[in-house]
Amino acid sequence: MDRIYNGMPAKHLGTEGWRKPWSGGNGGSCVEVLPLGDGRVAVRQSDDPDGPALIYSHCEIERFIRGVKSGAADFLLV
Repeated sequence: MDRIYNGMPAKHLGTEGWRKPWSGGNGGSCVEVLPLGDGRVAVRQSDDPDGPALIYSHCEIERFIRGVKSGAADFLLV
């Protein structure tokens, strides 16, 4: 693979190693993540595995998770 970039087809990152950090009763439509060798994390929609992958730095993922844990995203549930 030449270059990993935001929005690239997720299938170009391979089919192995994708994981669902959580799954709910939503009919199988989940977020899947793939840790990349350089510390970044790819995110894709499980019901569209050939669709685009969003690529986040380790720091971005860490800030997101810490924010969710602290309640910063609770407004999305209203």
